[in-house]
Amino acid sequence: MKILIIRFSSIGDIVLTTPVIRCIKQQIPGVEIHYITKKAYESVLQFNPYIDKLHLSSGSVSEAVQLLKPEKFDYIIDLHHNFKTLRIKRALGVPSFSFNKLNIAKFILVHLMINILPPVHIVDRYLNTVSALGVKNDGKGLDYFLGEEYSLEQLLPDSPHSYTGFVIGAQHLTKRLPVHKLISICQLVQSPIVLLGGKEDFNTGEAVVRAAGKHVFNACGKFNLNESAFLVKEAQQIISHDTGLMHIAAAFNKKIISVWGNTIPEFGMYPYLVDEHHAMEVKGLSCRPCSKIGFKKCPRGHFKCMNNQNETAIAAILNA
Repeated sequence: MKILIIRFSSIGDIVLTTPVIRCIKQQIPGVEIHYITKKAYESVLQFNPYIDKLHLSSGSVSEAVQLLKPEKFDYIIDLHHNFKTLRIKRALGVPSFSFNKLNIAKFILVHLMINILPPVHIVDRYLNTVSALGVKNDGKGLDYFLGEEYSLEQLLPDSPHSYTGFVIGAQHLTKRLPVHKLISICQLVQSPIVLLGGKEDFNTGEAVVRAAGKHVFNACGKFNLNESAFLVKEAQQIISHDTGLMHIAAAFNKKIISVWGNTIPEFGMYPYLVDEHHAMEVKGLSCRPCSKIGFKKCPRGHFKCMNNQNETAIAAILNA
């Protein structure tokens, strides 16, 4: 049997599909698994031993069809489920199973503040997509494979090697703590801190280091994704916004303190199957969640979901 899994983006969403890959591979004898994603996310899956062939696309439907049609798949598992993947499935013309995104329930929650979402993690909903093939959740959580050997001496030669990893980035501003909150938390944490994020987070990291002190090291933008994932793996604990490195931390079963702004854990994307997780939220806001993804700025201007976060409580968990 030859199966194609589709998930084009992004880092966290792709990591959340890894139990599906593993369970199919281990539970269907002789199965050949192909996976298509965007070229930008190659490193998330390139070392996954359960994938027989990884297809990389620019995002063009015609390109994807050209790549995939010669493979003659038996089934397609669509874990992205949008108009683009619908066109790909029609062009390939083989039986498919599609992930239920629950968009209507999410719309009702965001716009009417009525929660009819099932209390089910997105990973379990991904796995429900393949239940017709007899695949079941093995309860082993997420996977992340680095593929290369790294060392803290190589990546952090002048920094302490017992540290808290602080993921300060996120794709949307309304998922990120303001700089003054980042600084306050770092000032209250007693142990060394390594700030993690992309190149776009470097200047924020520098501002935090200047204000918080020498126990904070700014690693933002200095490492590729797998090097950053290694720093997550080696951290004593991780504090993170709702972002991809949070799910990578879950794959390594780290102690996670997740900080939630305009999105909420009830969307089903909180850290999956970790031994210790603390979700930090500002409860009781009539405007939250204001989006299932995020915005460039707070729609109401006050940004209470992050400005009212209790940094003392967050630091107390990190110092425990």
